[in-house]
Amino acid sequence: MIEVRETKVVIEDNLTIKDLVAVARHHASLELSEKRKKCIIQARKLVERFVEENQVIYGITTGVGENSKVRISTTESKEMQKKLIMSHACGVGEPLKSEQVRAIMVTMIQNFSQGYSGIRLETVEALIKLLNEGVTPIVPKEGSLGYLNHQAHISLVLLGMGEAKYKGIVMSGKEALQSIGISELELHEKEGLSLINGTVDMTGIGALAIYDAMNLLKSADIISMMSFEALRGTYYAFDPRISQVKLHPGQQKTTSNIHKIINGSKIAETFKEYRTQDALSIRSIPQVHGACKDAMNYAKEVVEREMNSATDNPLIFHEGEKGIAISSSNCHGEAVALAMDFLTIAISELANISERRVFRLLSPQLSELPPFLVEKSGVNSGYMISQYVAAALVSDNKVYSHPSSVDSIPTTAGQEDHVSMGTSAALKALKVISNTEKVLGIELMCSSQGLDFLKPLESGIGTEAAYQLLRQHVPPLEDDRVISEDINQSENLVHTGALVKQVEIQIGELQV
Repeated sequence: MIEVRETKVVIEDNLTIKDLVAVARHHASLELSEKRKKCIIQARKLVERFVEENQVIYGITTGVGENSKVRISTTESKEMQKKLIMSHACGVGEPLKSEQVRAIMVTMIQNFSQGYSGIRLETVEALIKLLNEGVTPIVPKEGSLGYLNHQAHISLVLLGMGEAKYKGIVMSGKEALQSIGISELELHEKEGLSLINGTVDMTGIGALAIYDAMNLLKSADIISMMSFEALRGTYYAFDPRISQVKLHPGQQKTTSNIHKIINGSKIAETFKEYRTQDALSIRSIPQVHGACKDAMNYAKEVVEREMNSATDNPLIFHEGEKGIAISSSNCHGEAVALAMDFLTIAISELANISERRVFRLLSPQLSELPPFLVEKSGVNSGYMISQYVAAALVSDNKVYSHPSSVDSIPTTAGQEDHVSMGTSAALKALKVISNTEKVLGIELMCSSQGLDFLKPLESGIGTEAAYQLLRQHVPPLEDDRVISEDINQSENLVHTGALVKQVEIQIGELQV
């Protein structure tokens, strides 16, 4: 997506979404600061003291879940840690993408490094070694209610079990460890529980979703203005005074973006009096895109807070002479689940209004352009069916927008009788983002074709930059051809961030 240049990320204080993406997607190296290493070591010393004193502590001297009523010995505790990883690694379905697995690993490391988990430093450093050497565990996508499953499959590799991909080759976890020169871990007390605990899977995946949504929101502003020009819209609806009296920051940001994008547009100037009022899919762009920005920024704030929170259970605190372990529920992901559901709804709306603009562009009675944006209509269908594709994707988005967070199924013999379903919410958000990239790609293709019919009138600085980029990859449509590849090319310009980058070179950074 938007370019990330970091080659090294050092965990010192708070981690940002940009930091996570640099490591997960762009393979920047990850390091712990000395401060974070000390935090890990100090917490581990407390766990070892708790064990020596035989204190009754969940997951350390007791079983887990409903088994928390069962006391266990030190020897049994170590055995239990390995069994926790094996028993919880029961995911199904296609594997997660490599960047999604890496994102979860980054959030696991960030969680542990705060010094509230009690995991050993060598265990955290083994996870970092996997990341930095490019060993990616194979993690089935389905089966997480909000934690446990994905982390267990990642942790299997640390034990020399499971499978991983290294240099493009799928191999056993044992072979992967051997390939990078590290030994299989023997887990100590609490480590297995810590490795599978916390909200790290939904948070890591959610961070990727937020990052891609930011790029998508900028893309939507650019592409919508190309449709605005092609449909001979009136810019009076975008008067800054309108947004000054409706106090939503997203709307004000969108209005500012619009004026930068269409600055210098001869098309907009020529047709400013063409009609009294445009359809809502044009004149309400600041209101709709702006609301989507506000929703995204809420979700971004939640995810960044969660990334920098301690979400293990129990948590270890350095209080008094001996410290204390407290069992609670920071591992519950309700905040992230709600935020991801909200993000999904917002991005679905971005696709909804985009598809409506595509429909207008292709309908001659609405656009006053040739039917389906091709001169020789009748014998040619032009872009007729591209709107069908957009409609299908938008329809799917509406199904995915049903919130995961409103559902809960009791688990662990009733001990965990309310769960967040936050991982499902985060994965749905990514699916809707992917669909919306395709819908906006279709709009980019159709709006560019519409602009061809208004030549020699000039577009704005931003819209012209977008048009020229699209035409480097997709030629004008004069006679019917297979346009599936055209859609793929157009979508890719959105997905990779190339569209936003090209436009921002000309007009400066857009706001989200």
